[in-house]
Amino acid sequence: MMAAKLDYNWHLRKVMADRGMFSTTDLLPPLKERGIALSTSQVYRLVVERPERLSLKILMALLDILECTMDDLIEPIAVAGAVKKPTKAAAGGTSVSEGVGGLRPKRARITGVDR
Repeated sequence: MMAAKLDYNWHLRKVMADRGMFSTTDLLPPLKERGIALSTSQVYRLVVERPERLSLKILMALLDILECTMDDLIEPIAVAGAVKKPTKAAAGGTSVSEGVGGLRPKRARITGVDR
Protein backbone atom coordinates (compact mmCIF):
# COMPACT_ATOMS: atom_id res chain seq x y z
CA MET A 1 0.00 0.00 0.00
CA MET A 2 1.38 3.40 -0.97
CA ALA A 3 1.13 6.34 1.45
CA ALA A 4 -0.66 9.44 0.20
CA LYS A 5 1.55 12.38 -0.73
CA LEU A 6 0.93 15.43 1.41
CA ASP A 7 0.94 19.01 0.23
CA TYR A 8 -0.40 22.31 1.51
CA ASN A 9 -2.19 25.49 0.53
CA TRP A 10 -0.76 28.84 1.69
CA HIS A 11 -3.46 31.36 2.71
CA LEU A 12 -1.38 34.39 3.77
CA ARG A 13 -2.88 36.68 1.14
CA LYS A 14 -6.45 35.77 2.16
CA VAL A 15 -5.74 36.19 5.89
CA MET A 16 -4.13 39.57 5.22
CA ALA A 17 -7.19 40.68 3.22
CA ASP A 18 -9.50 39.55 6.03
CA ARG A 19 -7.48 41.84 8.36
CA GLY A 20 -7.69 44.82 5.98
CA MET A 21 -4.10 44.50 4.71
CA PHE A 22 -4.31 44.71 0.93
CA SER A 23 -0.70 45.62 0.11
CA THR A 24 2.27 43.32 0.63
CA THR A 25 4.26 46.24 2.01
CA ASP A 26 1.78 46.50 4.90
CA LEU A 27 3.76 43.67 6.51
CA LEU A 28 7.10 45.50 6.48
CA PRO A 29 6.67 47.72 9.58
CA PRO A 30 5.16 45.01 11.84
CA LEU A 31 7.88 42.55 10.81
CA LYS A 32 10.55 45.17 11.50
CA GLU A 33 9.05 45.80 14.98
CA ARG A 34 9.59 42.10 15.68
CA GLY A 35 13.23 42.19 14.55
CA ILE A 36 12.70 40.69 11.09
CA ALA A 37 14.18 42.66 8.21
CA LEU A 38 12.93 41.50 4.82
CA SER A 39 13.14 43.35 1.51
CA THR A 40 9.98 44.34 -0.32
CA SER A 41 10.57 41.61 -2.91
CA GLN A 42 10.99 38.97 -0.18
CA VAL A 43 7.73 40.03 1.46
CA TYR A 44 6.01 40.04 -1.95
CA ARG A 45 7.18 36.47 -2.63
CA LEU A 46 6.12 35.42 0.87
CA VAL A 47 2.60 36.72 0.31
CA VAL A 48 2.07 35.87 -3.36
CA GLU A 49 3.92 32.56 -3.71
CA ARG A 50 3.75 29.40 -1.67
CA PRO A 51 6.95 29.19 0.41
CA GLU A 52 8.94 25.97 0.27
CA ARG A 53 11.19 26.95 3.20
CA LEU A 54 10.02 29.29 5.93
CA SER A 55 11.81 30.44 9.04
CA LEU A 56 9.92 29.64 12.23
CA LYS A 57 10.66 33.16 13.47
CA ILE A 58 8.91 34.60 10.41
CA LEU A 59 6.01 32.19 10.82
CA MET A 60 5.60 33.12 14.49
CA ALA A 61 5.78 36.83 13.62
CA LEU A 62 3.08 36.40 10.95
CA LEU A 63 0.84 34.57 13.42
CA ASP A 64 1.34 37.37 15.95
CA ILE A 65 0.85 40.21 13.44
CA LEU A 66 -2.29 38.70 11.91
CA GLU A 67 -3.60 37.32 15.22
CA CYS A 68 -4.33 33.96 13.64
CA THR A 69 -3.42 30.32 14.08
CA MET A 70 -1.26 28.11 11.93
CA ASP A 71 -4.42 26.41 10.64
CA ASP A 72 -5.52 29.76 9.21
CA LEU A 73 -2.29 30.13 7.20
CA ILE A 74 -1.45 26.55 6.25
CA GLU A 75 -4.03 24.06 5.00
CA PRO A 76 -2.69 20.51 4.64
CA ILE A 77 -4.05 18.61 1.64
CA ALA A 78 -3.52 15.13 0.21
CA VAL A 79 -2.40 14.98 -3.40
CA ALA A 80 -4.70 12.78 -5.42
CA GLY A 81 -3.17 10.10 -7.60
CA ALA A 82 0.37 10.22 -6.30
CA VAL A 83 2.58 8.75 -8.99
CA LYS A 84 5.30 6.28 -8.09
CA LYS A 85 8.66 6.97 -9.76
CA PRO A 86 9.73 4.26 -12.19
CA THR A 87 12.73 2.27 -11.08
CA LYS A 88 15.91 2.79 -13.07
CA ALA A 89 17.80 -0.12 -14.54
CA ALA A 90 21.51 -0.45 -13.91
CA ALA A 91 23.84 0.35 -16.82
CA GLY A 92 23.63 -2.46 -19.35
CA GLY A 93 20.52 -3.89 -17.67
CA THR A 94 17.76 -5.59 -19.57
CA SER A 95 14.72 -3.72 -18.25
CA VAL A 96 13.47 -0.63 -20.03
CA SER A 97 11.68 2.29 -18.40
CA GLU A 98 8.12 3.13 -19.38
CA GLY A 99 7.66 5.63 -22.18
CA VAL A 100 10.87 4.68 -23.98
CA GLY A 101 9.95 1.07 -24.57
CA GLY A 102 12.07 -0.78 -27.11
CA LEU A 103 13.50 2.45 -28.54
CA ARG A 104 16.37 2.57 -26.06
CA PRO A 105 19.65 1.87 -27.89
CA LYS A 106 21.98 -0.91 -26.77
CA ARG A 107 25.12 0.12 -24.96
CA ALA A 108 28.18 0.36 -27.25
CA ARG A 109 31.23 -1.82 -26.51
CA ILE A 110 34.54 -0.36 -27.63
CA THR A 111 37.34 -2.85 -28.12
CA GLY A 112 40.92 -2.52 -29.24
CA VAL A 113 41.96 -3.08 -32.88
CA ASP A 114 44.20 -6.11 -33.65
CA ARG A 115 47.22 -5.22 -35.86
